[in-house]
Amino acid sequence: MSQNSKKIGGGKNIFGVIKDYSMFIILALIMIVFSFLTNGVNLGSRNFTNIFLQNSYVLLLAVGMVQVIIIGGIDLSVGSVCAFTGAISAMVYNAGYGMVAALIVSILVGIAIGAFQGAWIAYLKIPAFIVTLAGMLLFRGLTYIITNVTPITPRGASYRDLASGMFDIPQLNIGNVYYTAILVGAIICIVFIASEVLTRTRRMKNGSEVTAFPFFILKLAVISILVMALSQRFATYRGLPRVVVLLGICVFIFHFMMKNTILGRYIYAVGGNSRSAKLSGINSELVTFVVFCIMGGLSGLAGVVFTGYMNSALPQAGNMFEMDAIASCYIGGVSASGGIGTVIGVIVGGLVMAAINNGMSLMNIGTNWQYVVKAAILLLAVFYDVYSRRKAGLG
Repeated sequence: MSQNSKKIGGGKNIFGVIKDYSMFIILALIMIVFSFLTNGVNLGSRNFTNIFLQNSYVLLLAVGMVQVIIIGGIDLSVGSVCAFTGAISAMVYNAGYGMVAALIVSILVGIAIGAFQGAWIAYLKIPAFIVTLAGMLLFRGLTYIITNVTPITPRGASYRDLASGMFDIPQLNIGNVYYTAILVGAIICIVFIASEVLTRTRRMKNGSEVTAFPFFILKLAVISILVMALSQRFATYRGLPRVVVLLGICVFIFHFMMKNTILGRYIYAVGGNSRSAKLSGINSELVTFVVFCIMGGLSGLAGVVFTGYMNSALPQAGNMFEMDAIASCYIGGVSASGGIGTVIGVIVGGLVMAAINNGMSLMNIGTNWQYVVKAAILLLAVFYDVYSRRKAGLG
């Protein structure tokens, strides 16, 4: 059978569709395998909620890291920046300025740090690896200084609620079911379907390749079912976590930015070939500077979330966060050579890592073996990227 005969409706063939959604398939298979190994415990409502609460800060960092890696950079400082901004936000909160002020200050400090590092990288042409390695040491040291190597505990429940609290409408809580989560899931499905239909229509008008119609409908159905199933898991435990709402907003904003704005196109252009982008009139230095500012802001946000989750600003917080964020990106399909990657992909990549860690923990497998498995997965993900690019004649 020829390749063209596998196409339906003039769109991508079945192999193209499978490749586009391979990470979703892998995530589903991982959950299914661990459901047998843990007697279904990993599919419980409580466990789903815990997975998101325990990994929300890594997913937030991955949203920023994907942009950094796409432009061909790296940021090794995000863990230290999380610890630094988390400590500052806890100090602001304990000084009586409230949760909103603590959150804003943390994000602004993160943006300032990103601007500081971005200026060295973009305008002074110092390699990102060196600048952010120095930043990792600098902000770890500053965290120890401002905390006096002593944990800072936020005095009040509102700080903790950002990371561990639930987003609910009391009138929709009936019995032990929190229907707010179901309502939010339904709204997400409606917005997703409308967005996909509009995008497909626009691409068809422009003469671009689109997924074959049967596969397009299947994609809408499968993703909608998954969203509603996740909503049901949340609804039958404690409700929709606030941090999931926060993460969803960030994912939506930056996914939209990367796919539908001039800045997003510039980021991909700079990552694909910075010299060609500059010759095309793109200010690649400014794009790089902005990307590191975004990364800093998301690090500040992640710092608040992690501090709230631990209910304490720990001087040693953020250890290995940068490695988890980078691993999420590469596992989620970001190219090690830059220029390729999506926000949705890295979120799925992060959830793959989270599902594996969670499953092994439920099986009482030690942390040492979890590191071994994570290392193997990361190595295989990068190998697959390099192999695919060589096969396609891209490097």
